[in-house]
This record gives sequence, structure tokens and C-alpha cells, in this order.
Amino acid sequence: MSNTAIFWPLIVQTGLIYVIYLLVTRRRYSAVMAGKARASDFKVPIVEPEPTATVARNLVNQFELPFLFYAVCLALYMVNGVNYAIIILAWIFVLSRIGHSWIHITTNDLRLRRPIFIVGYAVNGILWLWLVLVLLRV
Repeated sequence: MSNTAIFWPLIVQTGLIYVIYLLVTRRRYSAVMAGKARASDFKVPIVEPEPTATVARNLVNQFELPFLFYAVCLALYMVNGVNYAIIILAWIFVLSRIGHSWIHITTNDLRLRRPIFIVGYAVNGILWLWLVLVLLRV
């Protein structure tokens, strides 16, 4: 296994962010076209239609916990701490973010969204613990 395999989950996570950017733009444009919002409403979006607000909030989410994911994956790559288990955990994190985003931008059902978030949160923590173990070994 190549150490660079850690970059594929990062690329997919970044792809998710681009998809969400496109979706929030599309939903905001649709809200304006449908007369549910004015373009100026999004200048400083304090109140916006729920369909756009949930996607906008999800976009913000992509720069919170995933930021730590990017950092730990890059750090593991740099210290040669990538192995099959780490690659699997990285993919689980990305899949949890995709699932979390899907629920957030569709039903926004917290009973489903929260457990998926917790999976990603826990996996991210495990990746950071692995980094600590690798550094203590070095």
C-alpha cells in the first residue's frame, strides 16, 4: 500500500464541499426566482429560507470537524503513519460526512444526523490518537 492512499479520502471530502457549494448556490438562486427571498437577503444571511439555511449551515460544518481530518491525514502522511487501518478509518470518516450532509440537506432529521456525526467525530479522534502513538514511537 502506498502512503499516498491517504489522499483519496481527502479528495472525496473536498469534492463533497464543492457539491455543497453548488447546492447552496442553486437553492439560493431558486429561492430568489421563486420569490421566497431577495438576492440582498444573502448579503448578510440572518434570516433565509430553511432549504437554503440548512445547506449553508452544512457548508459551514465542512470547515469544522473536516479541518481536523485534513490536518491529521496530512500529519500522518508526513510521519509515515499511514497503514490499511488508517485508510479504512479515513474512508469511514468521509462516508460519515457524506451521510451527515445528505441527511442535513434533505430531511435534517437529528435522530439520524447526530449518530452519523458521532461516528465521524469518534473516527477523527482515533486518527489523532494514532498520530500521537506514531509520534511517541518515533
